Amino acid sequence: MPIEKKHYQVLIIGGGTGGIWTAAKLSRENPHLDIGIIEPSKDHYYQPAWTLVGAGTYDIEDSRRDMKSVIPYGVDWIQDKAMSFDPKNNKVTTAKNGSYTYDYLVVAVGVQYDYSLIEGLEEAFEKGVVCSNYIDPEYTWECIQNFKGGNALFTQPNTPIKCAGAPQKAAYLMADYLLKESPDKDYEMIYAAPVPAIIGVKEIAKTLMKVIERYNIQFGTFYAPVKINADKKIAYFKNITPKGEEQTQRKLDLNRIGASEDKEGLISVPFDFLHIAPPQVAPDAIRNSELANKEGWLEVHDHSLQHLKYDNVFGIGDVAGIPNVKSGSAIKFQVPVVVDNILKLQNNQKADNLDYQGYSACPVVTGYKKAVLAEFDYENNFTPDPNLKKMLVFNSAKEHWRLWLLKKYGLPYMYWTKMLTGEM
Repeated sequence: MPIEKKHYQVLIIGGGTGGIWTAAKLSRENPHLDIGIIEPSKDHYYQPAWTLVGAGTYDIEDSRRDMKSVIPYGVDWIQDKAMSFDPKNNKVTTAKNGSYTYDYLVVAVGVQYDYSLIEGLEEAFEKGVVCSNYIDPEYTWECIQNFKGGNALFTQPNTPIKCAGAPQKAAYLMADYLLKESPDKDYEMIYAAPVPAIIGVKEIAKTLMKVIERYNIQFGTFYAPVKINADKKIAYFKNITPKGEEQTQRKLDLNRIGASEDKEGLISVPFDFLHIAPPQVAPDAIRNSELANKEGWLEVHDHSLQHLKYDNVFGIGDVAGIPNVKSGSAIKFQVPVVVDNILKLQNNQKADNLDYQGYSACPVVTGYKKAVLAEFDYENNFTPDPNLKKMLVFNSAKEHWRLWLLKKYGLPYMYWTKMLTGEM
């Protein structure tokens, strides 16, 4: 039956990890709260597993649940899409059911893909010339199995992306697969990215550079993809090395991979396989609202996650305009802060919980049955969870088979049974 209510004490926009987890945690802290979630999708996916789906070692159906099944008990699910925000009047307008008002708003809408930021990318996807674990990991696995040799190219856009480690994970898994299944094939593994380093955490970077060397991957920094020619199977990159950092750039061996550079500095790389993370931006409804900062992301405080202009608005997850690495793991430390601050405001107290320090984490699978676990804060300080010692993992910056088990089995179990239920 349609939900007739038009006002909620707490209105949550987005039924992904951040939205569901926040609703569950709020309900546990105060079962009497009147909470609604606006989310159009009928499915809820555990997307971190898609890296493994794209390597043929995880069933995508195991990453899916019916949205209805993950909505916390007592929380209303409004199956609709938020189209605009009017924070001055505490109002959200949806695509189908009109407007809803709120006392407190939590925005957890994630990111939006924008293919137009790389010329020819949409056509390349339509023609099946490129693959992406972000879009269709099952097709990635199909492309890996059908790879006959040549240049296997991996890249990412010059925009913030969720799970920034995903493009390199795909490269490591394909490299490991080829070593074991097709050792006689003639191919080059290339990872060209607009980033200054393989990862910002020096302890993890040291390990990953050894992984790159082991797989003989050409790793180039400050290469931003700008165009894809789907018919000729050529990717074009722009060198975006900042002035003064020319000596630190890792350059690709253009001759080795049959690439070239024109007079304008545009680098053409032919490919036989291309995996790409799509460019990502904040959803239109946020970018076009008063809630956005100048880059279009939700304008919230770095530590309290409270909006800088509207005290009754909070942000969770990838949409937040904060300088952390966008990942689902960040939500583990964001949700308790947001929940505490909302409950304080309800009790006429200040939202003075400033505990979020930029935590993010990335289990970087470095091959089949191997992984490292990067955990870090705003300053890229390595902050490993002491509980890993209970798993007999004493240095998570090193490759370990137990971290692979954590990625494939442990984290999905915790996600469905502990995180989305608000127990964590």
